[in-house]
Amino acid sequence: MRTSARLFSVALLSLGLITGCASTDETSDAVLAEQAIAEAKAANAEAKAVNAEWRDTGKIIEQAEGKLAAEDYEAAIALANKAKAQAEAAIAQADAENKKFLNENTDSTATAGAAAAGARGAGGRVSSYSVVRGDNLWNISGKDEVYADPYQWPLIYKTNRDKIKDADLIMPGQVLDIDQNASASEIDAAVNHAKTRGAWSLGDTEQSDRDYLAK
Repeated sequence: MRTSARLFSVALLSLGLITGCASTDETSDAVLAEQAIAEAKAANAEAKAVNAEWRDTGKIIEQAEGKLAAEDYEAAIALANKAKAQAEAAIAQADAENKKFLNENTDSTATAGAAAAGARGAGGRVSSYSVVRGDNLWNISGKDEVYADPYQWPLIYKTNRDKIKDADLIMPGQVLDIDQNASASEIDAAVNHAKTRGAWSLGDTEQSDRDYLAK
């Protein structure tokens, strides 16, 4: 009888240890999932700060939080890591674009200068611009011979709406018309759009861009 009691006690103790281990593992996974989500949120906040947030990153974070609430910690971590990677890629891309604007490639500058030489008007400004590798509307607009202000890039986009499907994607060889006669109100609208455009992604026309073109 005493032997049976001892065996029963050992079985209960073993079951308790197993249950305790499982509970500890679940707690650890939950902490890891919470940490992954926090890191994703921090990275996405940084992307927002430089106006580079991808349109679906926030949704992925929300999905991760849903998986966490459902105690599906593995899925929560995977989704959070995906969102973090997207945010970091967006930040890197924004940083690269800024560096291109501040430190333009010498060869590209020379090529662009030659292409624009025949199109220069009064005051050294151009009426057209030939796109070269590495260009985007932001750095084209910032050139002295264009607008000398990167925030006026929507003017180029609107003038060339028939040539540009996605404002974030222009191709080498495209010849863009440059409107040097925009009114003060048109310039203000363009700058305002550039500063408040919000999230973007390659390959699609953003709703905010469509609204701007419709004005």
